[in-house]
Order: sequence, then structure tokens, then C-alpha cells
Amino acid sequence: MQTTKRPYTITRGKVIFDYSTIYCETPEKLLKSDLFAEIVERFIERIASKGNSLFAFLREKLPAVERVKMSAYMANIFRLLASHTADEISSMNSEYGPVLSEKEKLFEFIEELYNFWRRFERFIYLEAPQRSKYTKNSLHHAQFIKSNEEFKSLVLYVYRRISENLIGKNPRVYRQLPAGANMGMLLEKIEWACPELYATLTEIPFIRLTLIEPPVILYPVMNTRKGRFEEIPDLNKEVLSLNAEDWYCFPAKVGDLTAFIYFHHDFISLALSMCNLFEIADYEDIEGKVPDLVLVFGVKGSLPGDTVFYEDKESNMLVGVVRHSETVDYFGYFKKMTLTLHNIAMLKRNRLPLHGAMVCIKLKDGASANVIIIGDSGAGKSETIEALRLLADEHICEMVIIFDDMGSIGIDGNGTVVGYGTEIGAFVRLDDLQAGYAYEEIDRSIFMNPDKTNARLIMPITRYHHIVKGCPVHMVLYANNYEQVNEDIPAIEFFSNPDEAISVFRSAARFAKGTTDEKGLVHTYFANPFGAPQRKEIHEKIAREYFDRMFKTGVRVGQIRTRLGIEGFEQDGPKTASMELFKEIRRGSLTE
Repeated sequence: MQTTKRPYTITRGKVIFDYSTIYCETPEKLLKSDLFAEIVERFIERIASKGNSLFAFLREKLPAVERVKMSAYMANIFRLLASHTADEISSMNSEYGPVLSEKEKLFEFIEELYNFWRRFERFIYLEAPQRSKYTKNSLHHAQFIKSNEEFKSLVLYVYRRISENLIGKNPRVYRQLPAGANMGMLLEKIEWACPELYATLTEIPFIRLTLIEPPVILYPVMNTRKGRFEEIPDLNKEVLSLNAEDWYCFPAKVGDLTAFIYFHHDFISLALSMCNLFEIADYEDIEGKVPDLVLVFGVKGSLPGDTVFYEDKESNMLVGVVRHSETVDYFGYFKKMTLTLHNIAMLKRNRLPLHGAMVCIKLKDGASANVIIIGDSGAGKSETIEALRLLADEHICEMVIIFDDMGSIGIDGNGTVVGYGTEIGAFVRLDDLQAGYAYEEIDRSIFMNPDKTNARLIMPITRYHHIVKGCPVHMVLYANNYEQVNEDIPAIEFFSNPDEAISVFRSAARFAKGTTDEKGLVHTYFANPFGAPQRKEIHEKIAREYFDRMFKTGVRVGQIRTRLGIEGFEQDGPKTASMELFKEIRRGSLTE
């Protein structure tokens, strides 16, 4: 069954519109569009419900205009102001004289309407004809980008033209505010080898290209993640009875796996933010293929929990399902459910999934090391690597991130333990970054709830080819965020045997930082609640094999005390830990 997307949707503070059906190349077309009319109507409803003085102004100046016709009346005034001055309009038609006579109050109305529009999270999309394979043609990319630029310029032009014709003078300061779309997507329907159980997904278009107009600041309902991802024994087909008009698919490369991430449009801001975290899959990864992972985010059917997953052994897919609820309106659910599926897939391939960060470091004096720091949320792994970055100008000639949250280790043809990543970006706590760094990255980052505890940003940090090539591992450290450092307790401590190491990694103690619903000193199996506990028996076996091999092949295994969980050491703790790590590398014992 073929479906046609609606021209636009306004939902939960978001405006999602198809630019091919709401194409406006002139001010007249923009001001006559259904979308503009609805924005004016919603704005008037808002000021009326609040008893705002702007609505009192309209009631006073337009006593003969019925409430239901007020938005159409104002839209008509704006169309006139787009091409005539206020004085010209009044002389042509005295009907408009009263409302145009108080220019400052009407200007305030225009300004607040403009701000009302800009407060929406705005998403533009274009859908290509099916099987166009336009991804090989940069012309379509250029047209898509040009469409967004033209729309942004048109909105700014109309706002300024109307304001200038009303007030009668040009402004002294022009602010090039992002007035068009915050984010955009180019869509295409692609045929994939879809098992019958998932047939309703075939009508949902894939995202082939995204764009961002930074700075992007989003305000999801939640700012922490709760609960666990529970496995279910079977998947009811009714759960996947979806209205394709309300859904899109982000095809992601999660390491070397392909994931089809389907999402309801209510979660579009979170879903499109994945463009800063995962590589978008190529056409060849989709057409005629069965994905390794499928995530369906925002279903309204009956589920035993908000976040569940299912291993489809017949189709050899791992499938995650997330219920439509405000409680999952947090980016961590997209990220962690996808990575849970990835981790289970890695265990099936006899790789050991790791919740941590890996970086390849080369010093100016010639020493080098590829280091993995393992820890659950808030342990300080990313913060320690960020502190290392600050040493770069003085001591480090190159740093390559392999993964910043989730990766895996495998064994290459030479029997060497090598590390693989999953993401090209990082989802990090704003509070724990070095002062000013977030603002240096503002032109590339997506900010989430910057005014709240556990404020986050998503920023690209590495290239896809780095995360999939497999890098030899020299050092593996557990991020201990709760123990103080003194003369007897060093910042970095190495274990003497696999049993000692496994005991610490298995216990994975940390002081919870408020990134989840946990509090105080907690323990997480191998610091990895994403797949490891759900497959504990096989994970235990594989972990033992890898720790034994690391000790036999000279990989140094220990713990690094970041002190991120100790009050007052959120900045100095990772900084001291990074300095000690730098010294360990500089000693030259790890130089290849």
C-alpha cells in the first residue's frame, strides 16, 4: 500500500514539512501557505489563552473581526506589508487604518510571531522518487542544500520587509538568525530483503542525507535514562502495525554492522541527532539486504515494557522496540538500545563488547600507545580523554579516537588483540567538559537541555574508517571514579594477573553521577549493562579468553582513578589521571 506524507506536521513543539509540497519562492507564496496560516492561528490562540496585551490590542483595533477569522485578517495585512508601506495601505483602504496606526504595538506582534516560529524545532525534508539512486549524483545533494538555504533566506527577507514597511526605516543591526529549518533530511524509499513479520516497515522512507543549521539546541522531555533493556521471547506482529506517514528510518553503520533505526515523527529531533553519532549507511548497505539490527522507536502497541528487544534467529536480526512515551524522550534511549543490540551481535561473533573509550596516542618524542578506558556512565572515561586532548599542543602530535562509549575487541590474523569502534561521535556531559570547550565546538555540536543537570552535547569526533579497521590494543584500564589518590594509592595501578583484573572489571564499582536513575556507589557487571548481563554466560566465557590473552601477549591491564565522582574533582580528577597516563606512555615501555 502506497502512502503519501502530509505536507506538514506540527507535533510536540516540532514543525516537520515537505518542502516539495510547500515550495515558496516568493514572499507572496510563503504568506499564502497553509503552514504560515496555521502558525499565525496558533500564535493568536497562545496570546489569547494567556490574556496577553497583544491579544487585547487586536480585540481593541479589530472589534468587527470574528475571533475565528482574526488569523486570516492578520495574514492578509502581512501580505500587504510585504509589498507596501503602512501609510500606503491605509490610504488605499481605511479599514486597515486602526490596526496600522499603532505601529509599535503591531511591530511587537510581528516580533513575537517571528520568535514563536523560531521556538519550534523545525525540520525540512524532500523525498526522491523511489529507486532513483540519486545518492551517486551530487546534484540532488546540492539541490537539497540550496532549498534549505533559499527557505531560510526567504523567511528572513519576509520578516525584515514587513517590519521595515511598517516602521518606515531600516534596522541598524541585522542578525542572521537561523529562521529556516534547524535540521533537514533527504528521503528515499529503498527495497530491502524484508522478512514477512516486518512488512509494514517497507513503506517507510530511508534518510539518505541530513543537514544541520548550528547551533542546534534541543529540549527533550527527559534528561536521564532509566531501567533496563529486557529481552522478550517473541515479537507480536501487531506491535509493528505502523502508519508509514508518521515514520522515517535512519540507516546507521554501527561499527561494521548495519542498523535500520525506525522512529515516530514525535522523536524526530532525537533521531536526526544520530547524524552526529553514527555514519549513515550507503545505498549498497540497504538495497536487497537484511540489516544486522533493527530498532523501532515510538510504537503505540502493547509491550511488556518501555524498552525491549528480540533475537530473530530465523532472520538473523536483533530487533529493539521502544514504546511511544514521554519517559523515553531522551537521546540515551536511541543510542543505548542500538548499542545493546550491537553488543549482543558482537558476542555472537566471539568479540568482547566494551563500554568505554579507546584512543590511539602518539607523542612528540616518539612514544605511542593505543589505550582503552572502560567504565559505565559517569566513570570519567570520556573526560580523561578530553583532558588528554588539552595536552596535545605541548606533548602530543596525534590522537585518533577509535570509540568514545562503546566498542569491542577481537583477535586479528596474527593473534593480536585489536579494538573496534561503533560511533563517529560522542554523547557527553556538558558539565564535565573543560571550561570553554563546548563553545569551541558549538558550530558542530547538538546541545540537549543545556539548562539542566546532565546537560549533554553530541559532537562528531572521528572518521568511520578509523573505527572499523581494527587497532592493536596496548593498555586496558578500568575507570575508577570514587577512590581518592594519595601516596599509597596511585592514579594508575596495573594488575599482576587475569584473576585480579577480572575481579575488578566484573565488579565495576563507581559512584553514580546522575546520568541514570542510580545513586551512590553502584556496581554494574563489567561496567556494561548493554548486552553483557543479558548474555552473561557467554560473556563470562569470552571475557576470560580475552583477559588471558591480553596478559599472555603483553597488554597492560589496570585501573585509572579519575575521581570524577568525588565532589570538587570533576575537572582536576580527569586532568591528573590524564597526566599520569601521559607519563606511562612517555616512559617508552609501550613504544612500538
